[in-house]
Amino acid sequence: MTINQERMQLFEADLRSAFELLDLKIEDESHLHAGHAGAASGGGHFKIRIVSPQFEGMNSVKRHRAIYAALSSHFPQAIHALTIEAMSPAEYTP
Repeated sequence: MTINQERMQLFEADLRSAFELLDLKIEDESHLHAGHAGAASGGGHFKIRIVSPQFEGMNSVKRHRAIYAALSSHFPQAIHALTIEAMSPAEYTP
């Protein structure tokens, strides 16, 4: 298991603690940013797709703030950059 796989397990645990999850996908996109100045710090680039009823009625800024709050202990050491796709169940099509 790589360090980023271990990190993603921790991210998932924190997100599950903060949200009722109907779907969660975490991808390591660090390889796409090799040589990027932020990559040198050890923090990875990740993409998250998350579906939760808690996002119902929230705009995207509030959703992102809630996710950043749930993952706050991982910035900037484990997460350098984060792409977020956050949806309510009504917005999600599997």
